[in-house]
Amino acid sequence: MKSIKNIFACLFFLAFAAACNEGIDPITAVAPGTDASAPVVTIKYPTEGVKIQVPELVTSVNIQFEATDDIELKSISVKIDGTEIVNYAEFKDYRRAVKEYLYNKVTNGVHTLTIDATDTQEKTTSKSVKFEKKPPYTPLYAGETFYMPFDGDFVEKISFKAATVVGTPGFAGAGLKGINAYAGAADSYLTFPLAGLTGTEFSAEFWCKLNASPDRAGLISISPDPSSSSDEARKKGLRFFREGSATEQRFKLNVGNGASETWNNGGVIAPSNEWTHLAFTVSQTSCTVYINGAVAATVANTGIDWTGCTTISIFSGAPNFAYWDHKSDQSKFDELRFFNRALTQAEIQTIIQNDSPYVPKYSGEVFYMPFEGSYKDLVSNTTATKVGSPIFADGKKGQAYAGAANSYLTFPTTTLKSSNFSAVFWTKINSTPDRAGILVMGPEDKANAGYPTVQNNRTSGFRFFREGSATSQIFKLNAGNGTADSWFDGGSSATVTPITSDWVHMAFTISGTECVVYINGEVAKQGSFSGIDWTGCDLLSIMSGAPRFSEWNHFSDLGMMDELRIFNKALSQNEVKTIMNAEK
Repeated sequence: MKSIKNIFACLFFLAFAAACNEGIDPITAVAPGTDASAPVVTIKYPTEGVKIQVPELVTSVNIQFEATDDIELKSISVKIDGTEIVNYAEFKDYRRAVKEYLYNKVTNGVHTLTIDATDTQEKTTSKSVKFEKKPPYTPLYAGETFYMPFDGDFVEKISFKAATVVGTPGFAGAGLKGINAYAGAADSYLTFPLAGLTGTEFSAEFWCKLNASPDRAGLISISPDPSSSSDEARKKGLRFFREGSATEQRFKLNVGNGASETWNNGGVIAPSNEWTHLAFTVSQTSCTVYINGAVAATVANTGIDWTGCTTISIFSGAPNFAYWDHKSDQSKFDELRFFNRALTQAEIQTIIQNDSPYVPKYSGEVFYMPFEGSYKDLVSNTTATKVGSPIFADGKKGQAYAGAANSYLTFPTTTLKSSNFSAVFWTKINSTPDRAGILVMGPEDKANAGYPTVQNNRTSGFRFFREGSATSQIFKLNAGNGTADSWFDGGSSATVTPITSDWVHMAFTISGTECVVYINGEVAKQGSFSGIDWTGCDLLSIMSGAPRFSEWNHFSDLGMMDELRIFNKALSQNEVKTIMNAEK
């Protein structure tokens, strides 16, 4: 009986299996096909040019990327600055890998992230991006207590505190400075704690690209809760706001001294797509509104009372100054700063000048570093990476770079490489040491036995440097065409006497037919050249040959440099002289 039951069970299973497969084609193997292409790599974060600015000396970056292949991935290598940090060799989806990796050893400086993806046929794709960890922000101006640049976040850069976000303010996609700006939205604004930001005086300044709709809005409001005061609390704190029409907006300031309120009717601007600088100051004797650095209105004032004021509303009057519909401003804003003192008009104008985008003065100018207290290229608004401890000193104009042992600057070359190239600058020579690099844009020399300390690959890029003695320094140019290098040096015309020279004007040009070196506007050396090759030249060294032209001891220059400009054209002699004469 038991055997019969088993037979029936087997028959039932077979019938069930047949029924389940009814109507379904059997699975057959499919050939993967020909491996037609190498993997595709997409780096999602960090993207090219991302800047990380946090108070920690060492921080983390969450690397995010995707790799795909038409047949099958074999391995993925993730590298930071050429060193592998992780390798993947097993994939759930053998054609697609979406990965995240938290790298927690990011130090100050520019770093290169490289993703190498290899398929089973050994086809490899390499994708790289550069990102930067910047040192923590330090206040640029006396009394500066608050700075928010709006470069993709709402973090105040002195305290590293994030503002409280109300509603859905956004980012404009581009700003006056940096990579972004605040973009207002309906019923949207920021709030920030007032503690530590004020004194007996107060100033605020920022840039605005005005949207006149709505026809009134709050901008900066520091007010007590109006429900606690019958006079709507305007006898305390301050309120900076606008009112008007589609064609004209007046910017006004209201200040409370504890016993009464002061009204400043400010000034008028017309809505436009241009950035306008706005500022106001409050002292013990007056309050002033500025538009583009000019005084719009000044009225007498007897100080400011902060009683009951705990919070700053940014780009809205809400919640404590909304009773006259001075609510959210839907304009664009950038570079917001607060001060615990009353700025002078000259100080406001200096900030405007520092913030204003540099407009190149000369045809083909792609880089300008005046060394006015910073190592920033004003064309790209990018700050060079400082190595060692260079300082600033009195320059040909304003301040200048002053060299120090084992000190120089490095700068990314993304916007500097072109088939025609020129550089001009002023130098004051210090012949100790007796040789030094000045400007170098060359490739790494990994084949050198002494790499990375010793490098000297001259087949691409250029090297501008000096050699000599305490009484005679010869300035030399070396340039590579991809297969060989050419020299442009020698002779008395290329020689400068350090002990008798003050500021000397230097220039060199590179074209597809020749290279020329100029000293004080005169041709020092000229010769034929077949054209520059930029392979591997991703770094410009300023005032040193290091790190890529170090084999012959062309290290840091201890002299001075001022008014460094780079061009994407070969300047003529007349153009060199025009620049020199304008800076004398």
